[in-house]
Amino acid sequence: MSVFQAIILGIVQGLTEFLPVSSSGHLAIMKNLLGVNTDTGILFDVLLHFATLIAVFAVMYKDIIKLIVDFFQIVRDVCINIGRFFSNLTAIHKKPYIVIASTSYRKFVIMLIISTIPTGILGVLLSEVVDSASTALLIPGICLIATGLILFLADLLKEGRKKPKTANYGDAFAIGVTQGISVLPGLSRSGTTITACLLCGFDRKFAVKYSFIMSMPAILGAMILELKDIGGTHLAGNEIAAYIIGMVIAAVVGFFAIRIMLNVVMNRYFKFFAFYCLIIGAISIIGYLVKL
Repeated sequence: MSVFQAIILGIVQGLTEFLPVSSSGHLAIMKNLLGVNTDTGILFDVLLHFATLIAVFAVMYKDIIKLIVDFFQIVRDVCINIGRFFSNLTAIHKKPYIVIASTSYRKFVIMLIISTIPTGILGVLLSEVVDSASTALLIPGICLIATGLILFLADLLKEGRKKPKTANYGDAFAIGVTQGISVLPGLSRSGTTITACLLCGFDRKFAVKYSFIMSMPAILGAMILELKDIGGTHLAGNEIAAYIIGMVIAAVVGFFAIRIMLNVVMNRYFKFFAFYCLIIGAISIIGYLVKL
């Protein structure tokens, strides 16, 4: 892979991971168009996703740090409650249990955990389908058209009011399912999950925040699964430079793309991306048919 190719793919990943146009679909298409062929398998894709994860942290670090602290406090309180359960079996004076979801942030943490479960299961089940679908333009093209239709729906939805305090765990599970399905190349993860949040009645700003923070455990989980296949990978000096440059570009572009996305959702600008997805999806399908 050349530095030029790495820069282009970094820009594509940084923009499309957060803008509702599907990073996996665009990466698949761009690799086909640029003729990118690496000897390192999916290593570069994993590094690009890690770079966009850094972008999420850079924009939302205050919320993320608070969520991490509350997560460990929840683990502590669960352990205390388990201890009290066994102690209360024989105790005369029963000790009260600690309320786990005692704050909005704690409920937010529990919702994220619930969302991650179906995402992880579907990600594993669909992994082989994703690998085969990414090698041609047909599936990304069809899924991009589906993304366009989903985005049109998002702009039509009424303003929701749910925040962590009023959202429920069923919402979290449903949103996690949509994130799991969005591993298909061409289905926008951000567009699909934000639309799912809006369908559940989430406040628009909270929908964006939930979608992006929810992506972090999903990306980390996918990275861990993929890294086991990268153990014997060897990089030449020029490849290392290209990969690092691609990561930096993806992180910087992703940082600004997140801020753009907040404006898009609040002002109902999804329709512009919907038209784009429909056009690119149609071009991809035509390109596939021409190659037959």
